[in-house]
Amino acid sequence: MSQYLPERLDARGINFASRMVVSNTVAASPAAATETTICTVTIPSNLQVFSGVLVEAQAAWTQGGSATGYTIKLRQTDTSGTTLYSSGVITLAAAGLANSGAMGFDASPAAGQVYVCTLTIAAGASTSTVSAVTLTATVI
Repeated sequence: MSQYLPERLDARGINFASRMVVSNTVAASPAAATETTICTVTIPSNLQVFSGVLVEAQAAWTQGGSATGYTIKLRQTDTSGTTLYSSGVITLAAAGLANSGAMGFDASPAAGQVYVCTLTIAAGASTSTVSAVTLTATVI
């Protein structure tokens, strides 16, 4: 009979808290048809990156007056940074309630990389109201 005991590995004893950054803070609500940062996170600068960073967002809002649709994006840095995900324009009438998610992957993040979730309201003539948002970045 073999004396070999198979080793069992699982993640029960591993703390991933330092590899996951989360924000639930609504940074702003879009006015008119301007791309607006609605949430921001920054990954720690002292982590080794093996594959990249998984970025996920979920947002809920009420469309402003005369709006015809929306675009939700995940970007590096700010509203002019590299786009990791874009929904394209999704149709939704003025005063409509939206709940939309996004997921992107950054294969080559910088140390201390900032990620933003942005929202643009198509043909919006007044401010839309973001009521909830969650943005998560997981360093892999």
